[in-house]
Amino acid sequence: MSYAYFEGAVVPLEEAKVSIATHALNYGTGVFEGIRAYWNKEQKQLYVLKGPEHYVRMVQSCRIMKIHLQESIDDMMNATVEILRRSGYQEDVYIRPLAYKADPVIKVKLSGIRDAFAIFTVPLGDYLDVNKGLHLGISPWRRLDDNAIPTRAKATGSYINAALAVDDLIESGFDDGIMLTQDGHVAEGTAANLFMVRGGKLITSPVTDAILEGITRSTLLELAKDAGINVEIRSIDRTELYVADELFLCGTGVQVAPVTRVDHRPVGSGAAGELTLQLQKLYFDAVRGNNPAYRHWLTPVYA
Repeated sequence: MSYAYFEGAVVPLEEAKVSIATHALNYGTGVFEGIRAYWNKEQKQLYVLKGPEHYVRMVQSCRIMKIHLQESIDDMMNATVEILRRSGYQEDVYIRPLAYKADPVIKVKLSGIRDAFAIFTVPLGDYLDVNKGLHLGISPWRRLDDNAIPTRAKATGSYINAALAVDDLIESGFDDGIMLTQDGHVAEGTAANLFMVRGGKLITSPVTDAILEGITRSTLLELAKDAGINVEIRSIDRTELYVADELFLCGTGVQVAPVTRVDHRPVGSGAAGELTLQLQKLYFDAVRGNNPAYRHWLTPVYA
């Protein structure tokens, strides 16, 4: 049986329900996180990856959306571990915390509406095939501007932007896509950060180019630094993607996914790049608890 955290208690998932009149359902006034827990078969342990860091970001999203949580970061982590433990997972799991405007109010506003917090979990393997090179297209839909709907807040309503983009791209034959900023620089994937390799350097867009401040992105920057890989954070032009040596997406869902074609053009040799595969291996070794140097990133679920 799967469990959820709802209205301050751990309950069976099917009991965690809201009204169709809920403000967040009608107006997109919620924020969420995506957290993974990785199963290590040999150790018989489930590890939550960077749970506190995700909840810190959630608190920041809540500030932007004027959501005031009763739960502390420790409370949220304890609830996460408890529902995972009760559910008894022995496989990779996706964790979805959600903070939202909970009153049944027909009014476009943020203040004066009750706030609520919930968590549910589902088994989840690879969101995208991390072994197959992805073919991405540049979306004609632009990434939202910080002064319109800020991508810094992981807000539920803002993902309409990604949904419009990815749906059109998939219907056009692509696996997923890349979003540009309002001024035409590369922002990120539709729902993932983007890294490029050129001339031996690992390059990614700055947080000021309308990207989500990704936990996986910061994790890979740390891994790259420890591995002695040169890193550059700067704006990226669209045509740089066509002459890049390597590209990959990263995020909680996609993990580390090589990109081998962009807009019907091969990336580098047309196969997953050497640096991409190196970082992918470092990442999976760390998140599954197989590298003691990064064990501090993980919260074990089972005693």
